[in-house]
Amino acid sequence: MRVVIVGFGIVGQSFAKLLLSRSADLYSQYGIKPRIVACVDNGGSAVAPAGLDLKRLLEAKKTKGTVGGYEKGSTKFDPFQVIENVDAEVMLECTPTNLKDGEPATCHITTAMRSGKHVICVNKGPLALAFPSLIELANYNGVLLRFSGTVGGGTPILEFAKRCLKGDRIISFYGILNGTTNYILSKMEEGRAYETAMKDAKEKGYAEANPSLDVDGFDAAAKLVIMANWIMGMKVTMKDIKRTGIVNVRLSDVKNAAERGNAIKLLAVCDSRQLYVAPTEVAKTDPICVNGTLNAVTFSSEHSGQQTIIGRGAGGMETASAMLRDLIEIRDATFS
Repeated sequence: MRVVIVGFGIVGQSFAKLLLSRSADLYSQYGIKPRIVACVDNGGSAVAPAGLDLKRLLEAKKTKGTVGGYEKGSTKFDPFQVIENVDAEVMLECTPTNLKDGEPATCHITTAMRSGKHVICVNKGPLALAFPSLIELANYNGVLLRFSGTVGGGTPILEFAKRCLKGDRIISFYGILNGTTNYILSKMEEGRAYETAMKDAKEKGYAEANPSLDVDGFDAAAKLVIMANWIMGMKVTMKDIKRTGIVNVRLSDVKNAAERGNAIKLLAVCDSRQLYVAPTEVAKTDPICVNGTLNAVTFSSEHSGQQTIIGRGAGGMETASAMLRDLIEIRDATFS
């Protein structure tokens, strides 16, 4: 399968490294030989119809700061021209998340679909803001849109709900969808003030210099939108989510909850009546009451009761593994 990668940050590079390390067993186990035939980042492009040399591509990014350094004298290409004109079956959208208008990722996705390419997206922006219309466009163009890396990183939360609970009907779910806020709240349980816990999260690389996306609940809300649409068949976007972050949670709140045998967690909740993200007291005996950067989701089904899935919610290689999972699914769906 020929692949175009748009965005070559941590996740894009991790995907290239994963292909390098697993090329032999991918063919022996799944009959798949992915070839990256084009790669685009902010600094330029690299295109090779026979497949890019991944070691050379990674070295160019490391030494030159852009995949444009793959070839001497390479000039910057318009990413839309690359997406539209390079012959490939699949495009990977790995650019940074933008929850204001979803661009340029949304246009990358629509351009790929209109040129007959399947899309694997790890960018939450387009899905959080325009999920129903993107699914409709994919169906219209006869291509697949997959996005398992947008929720749970390498933990197959979306697949678990969609496949492992087949034959039953999920009526609601709730869970911890953001590892950064869970880490901060876990540190507050240990007695640290919010500001101290935030500083620690930044030092460990769990929180960005501007952590608003996490602590104000935007990231969890975006993931909730994706799950509500894909799992529950809803047609919702970010504007349908009631959202409260953790910035007003104080150490005294955490201590008071602990005295009741509870912990405060930033929960994302979906049921027939409401969709919201908010700090919520959770019993420490509840399976979703995990600490650190873990994610956890409990699904309530009509017949099989409650099922909980727990795992790491972020990380370059974890997300890359989800992209590879999507690529294998697309291959199975289109070549079976």
